[in-house]
Amino acid sequence: MKQKSTVETELKLRIPATAPLRARLADLGFREVTPAQTEQSTLWDREDRLRSENSALRTRSFAGRCRLTWKGPRVPDALLKIRPELETGVEDGPALEAILLALGFEPTLRMEKVRAVWQRQDLEACLDETPFGCFLELEGEPEAIHVALAGLGLGTETAETRSYPELYREAGLS
Repeated sequence: MKQKSTVETELKLRIPATAPLRARLADLGFREVTPAQTEQSTLWDREDRLRSENSALRTRSFAGRCRLTWKGPRVPDALLKIRPELETGVEDGPALEAILLALGFEPTLRMEKVRAVWQRQDLEACLDETPFGCFLELEGEPEAIHVALAGLGLGTETAETRSYPELYREAGLS
């Protein structure tokens, strides 16, 4: 997979279950690079500033690694979620959280899901199981997303334009 762009483009779809899509992803040339495992994420904010700017600061622990991610405001699109994103690896997650707290940031939402990551050269696919349902996320260039969508036999009628934090909050899990 190419180095990640500083703009994230993805499509999230509600699916009945993740297992049936595994063979379809393999048929389209995807390979599983991270088997299903728990991902823990925390959103951080200071005086609700980031949320009011439609931005987010997230720490994430997944597959034995910790990452810090900033996501900027969304670019308007009826179907795809497009937004600036900067992300870096973190050697010591607890130390990073202590730094964020010392800088006046507070954890505003903790989320957990089970995620499996599949990749091919032009696209990443994530199979997610959350407390409020299962999802497929396709991330890459818009054309590659649409081609994969057709190849999987899925339509856009199950597209979910809300973010996981929005869905967590709506489900009363914040």
